[in-house]
Amino acid sequence: MNQDRQAMLYGLGAVALWSTVATAFKVALGYMSPLELMALAALVSWALMGALVVKRGQLGRALARGWRTALWAGLMNPVAYYLVLFAAYDRLPGQEAMALNYTWALAMAFLAVPILGQRITRTDVAAGLIAYAGVWVIATRGAVLDVAFADPLGVIFALMSTLLWALYWLLNTRDAREPLVGQWQNFTVGLPVLGALLAFGPGFEWHGWAALSAGVYVGLFEMGVAFILWQLAMHKISRTAKVSNLIFLSPPVSLLLLHLVVDEPIRASTLAGLALILAGLALQQRQKT
Repeated sequence: MNQDRQAMLYGLGAVALWSTVATAFKVALGYMSPLELMALAALVSWALMGALVVKRGQLGRALARGWRTALWAGLMNPVAYYLVLFAAYDRLPGQEAMALNYTWALAMAFLAVPILGQRITRTDVAAGLIAYAGVWVIATRGAVLDVAFADPLGVIFALMSTLLWALYWLLNTRDAREPLVGQWQNFTVGLPVLGALLAFGPGFEWHGWAALSAGVYVGLFEMGVAFILWQLAMHKISRTAKVSNLIFLSPPVSLLLLHLVVDEPIRASTLAGLALILAGLALQQRQKT
C-alpha cells in the first residue's frame, strides 16, 4: 500500500470519528456540565497521548523543553477552546453548534492577514460572505430578516470557538515542537487549570456509568485518536488538498447520527445554512488547490 493510500485511510478514520463528535457531545452533556466533561475528557486524552509519548521514547525530550510554549498553548487548547465549544453544545441543538463550528477554516483565512501577514483575496471574501450567510441562516433559524436570535449566547460561544481554534493553529505555525509531544504538554498544562476550576466551582459528581462512558469516548476518540490519525494523514500525503477535502464528508454523517441517536429533528434552516457554509469552504479549498 503506497503512502497516499495509507494517508487517505488515516484521514477517513479521523473524519469518521469527528462525525460522531456532535452526538457524543450532546449525549455526554445530557449527564454532566461542560466543565465536568472537559476535565474528564482531557484527563483521558492526556493519558493516551502520554502513553504514546513514552512508547515512542520521547518522554525525555518532552520533559526537557517546550514548556514555555505549552504555557500559552495549553490555556488555549484544551482549556479555552473546549470549554467554549462545550458551552455552545450545551445551549444549542447539536446540528447548529456543529455547523457553526465548521467556519473555523474561514476564520483562519481572515486572521492570517494580521498574524502571518498574508494577503486576502477576492475569493476569500466571496467564500466568507457565502459561509457567514449560512451562519446567519442557522443563527436565526431561517428567520433571516429577524435579528432576534433563538439563543444568542450559544451562537456567540460557537463562533468564539471557531476564532479560538483558528487563532491556536495560526500561532502554532511558529511552534517547533513535535505535534504529539506538544499536544501532550498542552494537556499537562491545561489539566491543573481545569482541576482548579472544578474544585473552586461546581465540583465533580458521579453521574453513572453511561456518563463516564460518554466522557471517556470524547477524550479518547475526539481529542486523542482522531488527532493522531489526522496528523498521520497530513504527514504521509503527497498533496494536502487530497486529505483536507475529506472534511466535507463529516457534516452529513453528523446530522444523520444526531437524528438517529439523540432523536434531534433536523431543521430546514440548518440544512440550508450548512449548505452555504460548505459552499464557502469548497470555494476557499478550490482556491488553495
